[in-house]
Amino acid sequence: MPAVLCLTDACDRPETELFIGLKKAGFDVDVMCNPKGRNYQRLVDEGMVAQPIALESRFDKPGTEAIRGQLAKKRYDVIHAYNPRALACGLRASKGTDIKIVAYRGVIGNISFLNPESWITFLHPRVSKIVCVADAIKDYLASLRFLWMRIPDRKLQRIYKGHDLDWYQAEPADLDEFGVPEGAFVVCCTGRNTPRKGFDVLVDAISELPDDVDAHLLLVGDVINNEELKARVASSSHPERIHFTGYRNDAPSIAAASNVFVLPSTEREGLPRAVIEAMAYGVTPVVTDVGGMPELVEDGLSGLVVPPKNASALSSAIERLYRDRALMANMGRAARERIAHRFHTSQTVSETGEMYKALTGRS
Repeated sequence: MPAVLCLTDACDRPETELFIGLKKAGFDVDVMCNPKGRNYQRLVDEGMVAQPIALESRFDKPGTEAIRGQLAKKRYDVIHAYNPRALACGLRASKGTDIKIVAYRGVIGNISFLNPESWITFLHPRVSKIVCVADAIKDYLASLRFLWMRIPDRKLQRIYKGHDLDWYQAEPADLDEFGVPEGAFVVCCTGRNTPRKGFDVLVDAISELPDDVDAHLLLVGDVINNEELKARVASSSHPERIHFTGYRNDAPSIAAASNVFVLPSTEREGLPRAVIEAMAYGVTPVVTDVGGMPELVEDGLSGLVVPPKNASALSSAIERLYRDRALMANMGRAARERIAHRFHTSQTVSETGEMYKALTGRS
């Protein structure tokens, strides 16, 4: 089996279980990652951490030397880098070797033939594969052009980031602390405080709901620091129905206690973890037709997909689920089953392993 060195940061649960799954499948996998990550000890216990590493930039000299030192200790067939910093440092550390370089891409955008930083990462000629977390990302990369230059199709491969329902067993959170009335119909949205997440559109959508649709909105994350959004909430038709939680470590439990999970992003999404977590708990998702989200949510079956930047369409979707609880429950069950069968970690392990074998010609 190929020997693989995985370079990452504070790896999340899907990455961690992928590494462990590959090892159990017979691959010789070592990991260099940030010791501050919450899954670091699990990798140590599995005997998979070659050494801790915390890259601060794409030109991190100590980190590059650490990777070069690990390559001197052991013969690897593949370096799999899970972020741009790891990719740039891994490429530099492996210069002069014949190691295959695999990159990971989870979002759309920020790659260009006119951007010098792209040439030390994803456009570097020594990159053998770019694993795209969604077909939308693969299509975006395939569409990049400048003069005669493009990324060859053979370099692009879509492998969904896998999950497991067993990871999502937390009890639903008690929403009383956020001022949500007992028994209320709750719409949850989790995300970072960036314009592309579309929080403003969601607030407008809630404001457009008819007065008899008594839906409460929970905004989870550092969006609580967005003063412009707070002003928008204050001027909405029912500000008492919109609640900010601030940053939370139990965001999946809050989603699990909700009726509907909405992600109204306007651009650049891959496969958002927050949506997957909600679906794993059987919460019906409403997402925009952006990036990989329509691959995740089948419109009308496992949730609803609406156009981006369209508050009226988003409002109508929420109202539809509010008025048809049977439909909402059926979609929630279908969403959970979709994660269980279409986005399972075992599939990610299998497809990643087959990619390594095809790249190296080793079985």
